[in-house]
Amino acid sequence: MASRHKARWGITLPLPGMALPEHQEIVTTLEPLGYTDAWSAEMNGIDAFTPLALAAGWTHDLRLGTAIAGLYTRGPALLAMSAATLAGLAPGRFVLGVGTSSQVIVEQWNGIELAQPYQRARDTLRFLRAALAGEKVSAQYETFTVEGFRLDNPPEPPPRLALAALRQGMLRLAAAEAGAAITNWLAPSDVPTIRAVAGDDCELIARIFVCPTTDAEVARGIGRRLIAAYMTVPVYAAFQGWLGRAEVLKPMQDAWAAGDRRGALALIPDTLVDELVVHGAPQACRERVAEYREQGLDTPVVALTPAPGVEPAAMVPLLAPG
Repeated sequence: MASRHKARWGITLPLPGMALPEHQEIVTTLEPLGYTDAWSAEMNGIDAFTPLALAAGWTHDLRLGTAIAGLYTRGPALLAMSAATLAGLAPGRFVLGVGTSSQVIVEQWNGIELAQPYQRARDTLRFLRAALAGEKVSAQYETFTVEGFRLDNPPEPPPRLALAALRQGMLRLAAAEAGAAITNWLAPSDVPTIRAVAGDDCELIARIFVCPTTDAEVARGIGRRLIAAYMTVPVYAAFQGWLGRAEVLKPMQDAWAAGDRRGALALIPDTLVDELVVHGAPQACRERVAEYREQGLDTPVVALTPAPGVEPAAMVPLLAPG
């Protein structure tokens, strides 16, 4: 199923190992190089909004998006305020990507119960659409209540919304309530499966881990550590199961659950790493990322994954769209 959206090409900010002020020279080159987007992420380092606030002042046309801002760790009104601020800095080119995040981040690090994720995502999107349009919101949603909130100086135009979505329910919700779905950890061959659920009107955005080194052994070692870290999280394990990888991942997951971390890494086959992590010479990486677009992904977002001897900043022009 084809998409009706413009094909784009993004990069993840900040680049690994670089302080935010050091990014100005790099970010100002993104548009001339052909990048259309810069997307931020947050986990336990820099927050999702600050890098984009800086990039807004360094660029003119680059689309900026959060992938993602957590919808449990920020209250609905705070999410709306942060989005309105960035939309004001980059009128017409900011996308607020939100998602439920993970049990570790929400519950273990922030002490917040991760309950009713589908309902919370739905309610948050509906609140944000009203609030960012400048409406006064007094509503009792299923998962929270808002009484009398209205943004001062709502942005014009309101920012677009996107939702992190890994399986059918969230993908359909993203399509219906946001018009854009954010995913990751997929191979080009997985894109048609996701497109079939989301439909051709939904923009599909995916962060793609790219390790631009010709040392396949090093790249696969890095990829194994990433895969083990993610695919032992229930939501990602379920996503890969839906995509047909449950059997290949089970030995690793069983060893990990038993406390055998080293053994778990050894049980991740090269073929799986090669499917899910882009690696090789920069030109080969660029061609592999282009395969995602050929399969129906609207916005591949390069997530540079450093390897020894590889300088992320030097890779930015080499991984730009051809």
